[in-house]
Order: sequence, then structure tokens, then C-alpha cells
Amino acid sequence: MSFTWPWALAALLAAPLVFAIWWLTRRRRRRAAIRVTSVALVRLALPGRVRWRRWIPAALLAAGLVVLGLGAARPQATVPVPMASATILLALDISGSMCSTDVDPNRITAATEAAADFIRSQQGGPRIGLVTFAGTAGLIVPPTDDTQALLDALEGLVTSRGTVIGQAILTSLDAIAEVDPSVAPTGAEPADRGQGFASSVIVVLTDGANTQGVDPQTAAQEAALRRVRVFTIGFGTTTPVPRVCDSTQFDGGFGPPGRGGFDRGRGRLAIDENALRQVADTTGGSYYRAQNADQLQEALGKLSGTFTFVNEQADIAAWFAGAGGLLIAAAVALSLWWNNRPSGRLRSGRAAGGG
Repeated sequence: MSFTWPWALAALLAAPLVFAIWWLTRRRRRRAAIRVTSVALVRLALPGRVRWRRWIPAALLAAGLVVLGLGAARPQATVPVPMASATILLALDISGSMCSTDVDPNRITAATEAAADFIRSQQGGPRIGLVTFAGTAGLIVPPTDDTQALLDALEGLVTSRGTVIGQAILTSLDAIAEVDPSVAPTGAEPADRGQGFASSVIVVLTDGANTQGVDPQTAAQEAALRRVRVFTIGFGTTTPVPRVCDSTQFDGGFGPPGRGGFDRGRGRLAIDENALRQVADTTGGSYYRAQNADQLQEALGKLSGTFTFVNEQADIAAWFAGAGGLLIAAAVALSLWWNNRPSGRLRSGRAAGGG
């Protein structure tokens, strides 16, 4: 918790001041005490309440003043706030290693199926765009709420050589800038550098490491300047397996097709997990590791809740004012009730005298 007006914390001095006034008042009362000759009369005149009850109103009053003093300093807390609008850019790796068969039937098929399920789960919510990357990165579908257009684009993905993770992040930023005025395009100086995050995010799904082009950390810094979070997912296992795609999942220049596709030997997972974690940490996102289709579905499911809410600094002074007012009201009410209530001894003494 932080304070907008920390100098207002001086109001907390009101609590000890009240106690000092209360102590001085009691001291004066003691000096002006009336001497009596009968202890029985004193006991009869004393209220019939327990000694500690006299401290409750004073304690409530002090607590109320402290809470009001804290509220005067305008406290702020980090709270989850629902996003008014959001844009999600899915950046999918379509390099040749995505043809690896350690995930049935291969990585690219499992990835596109998981992405399709994720897109369906967001229907009616944030806009979603699709970027694919191998040796280059390109915007396949601009951010849209047209679910069918996104699903159709996923069915036609073709693998190629190379992995340009950094360029994929920059391409995603430019796509977001087209629909989100608060996000500056790459090459432009960000105008909004306020606290919190933008309502737009990027999800990078890859099974490899950056092989050329812009360094991913450089791209992550550009995203961080625009307050755009980047969530990264490392996909695949470490088991060497054949890389096989069907005839619709590779371009003509990538390699010789075999029966129903091609097999270029046994590929090994080469995810640069450190780089993916750094990208996520730099931008305020998270890194997820998925070794199979189920874990990939789970990772995308966790991200869904992250997109719905964003942590922001909220002024909670009103809560302190309300709580402080209630405490002071309770102190006054209890003090009036107990002081005006006739004691049990006085009532019994009057009843005996009347009889």
C-alpha cells in the first residue's frame, strides 16, 4: 500500500492528543473529588459495570482517529480491475521443427488445435489477432472479433525455415497499435508511460530459439515501454523424434516431400527458456512450459483469466473514511449508552429504600 499525500499522516497525532486530553480531564476530576465518610455510600454510587468497559469507547475512538488519519493520506492499493476492452495477439511459431511428432500427430497440429479452442473460449470478449513467424513474421489476421476468420486462418498454416521471435513481437506491437490508440507503433516514441499495463497483450508460442533478426530482449523492451505484456509458451519435449508434416503443412522449398509429407530426420527440442522467461519478466508477463497438448491447453486456459483482469493502483481512501466513521460512531454510542444506563446497584438500592 502507498500514499498519495504522505504528509497527511501527521493527522495520526490526533489519537495521542485525544488520550492526553482524556487523561488531563480525569486528573482534574480526581482533584475535585468530594470527601465522604461512608465507603458504603461510595460503592452504592459507583456504576455497576466492569472497570475494563470504560476503556472500550476510548479504544474505539482512538482506532477511528487512526483509520481516518490513514485515509487522509489517500492510500492506494494494487487491486485487480476488469478490463474495459482488450486485444490479444497470438504469435505462433511455424518453423520446421513444429513438424516434430513428439506431440501427436505433430507440434503444429496440436498448437493450432489448442489455439482454436482458445479463440472459441474468448468469443464475445477481447479482439484477437494472429501473427505467424518462421524466417519472417507476418500479420495473418488483424485484431478482430470474427471468430470464424481466425479459425479459417489457422487451418492454412505452412511451415518454413527460421525462427524470428523478436520480429514476431514487434509485428504484434504494430498490429495492436492499429486498433489501440494507447499503444505507439514501433519506431515511434510512446506517449503514454503511466503506471499499470495496457489492455492489450501478446502471446508467443514457440518450440525453438531466435535464429535471426531482432533480439527477443530488445523487442521485449519495446513492448515494456508501451506497457504491453508478453506471455511466452515453450512447447514440445526433449525427446528426439522424426519431423513429419503432411502435404499441406510445408512449402515447396523447405524439403523433399515423402509419403503424405516429409521427414528431415530426428529433431531435438531447442527452446531458449531463459530468453522466453526474460521476455516475460521484462514486460510483466509470464512464461509457461507445455510438453504436450493437454499442458498447452492448460497454459492457454490460465492466460484467459490473466487477460480478463489487470492490476492497477486504486484509491481506497473512501474505505478508510467509512471504517473510521463507523468506529467513532460506535465509540460515541457505547459511551452514551453505558453512561446514561442506571447501575444495577442503584436500582436495587432504590427498590430497597422504596420498600
